[in-house]
Amino acid sequence: MPTSEELTRALRGSALRVTRPRLAVLEAVHAHPHADTDTVLRAARESLGAVSHQAVYDVLRALTEAGLVRRIEPAGSVARYEARTGDNHHHVVCRGCGAVADVDCTVGHAPCLTASDDRGFVIDEAEVVFWGTCPTCTT
Repeated sequence: MPTSEELTRALRGSALRVTRPRLAVLEAVHAHPHADTDTVLRAARESLGAVSHQAVYDVLRALTEAGLVRRIEPAGSVARYEARTGDNHHHVVCRGCGAVADVDCTVGHAPCLTASDDRGFVIDEAEVVFWGTCPTCTT
């Protein structure tokens, strides 16, 4: 978990003003990987005492646009946020409870990571979601 000082530097390094809500939301995303907006809101309120739902949405949007957080939305799920950015990792999602975990880039033969025809696009990211059942749901 990054320190408050490190989060402050990250915000400034992304040309974002350092505010208490931005620090609280960024801290919440680091503390709760793959958290939905309600989880981030609860954590930010624990830290700040009071912050509006709209303020959290606005901060999450600004942090996502700045590349400090990543927004993912597995099919059938609400948007979730994580602090792990820039490495093109993937996710595994439980069909039972919806738990999400990181999966490093696929190894071995992985045709989905290189487009057979890029249609003229400059591809900078591939998104793969693995689906299955987590250990808790299988027992």
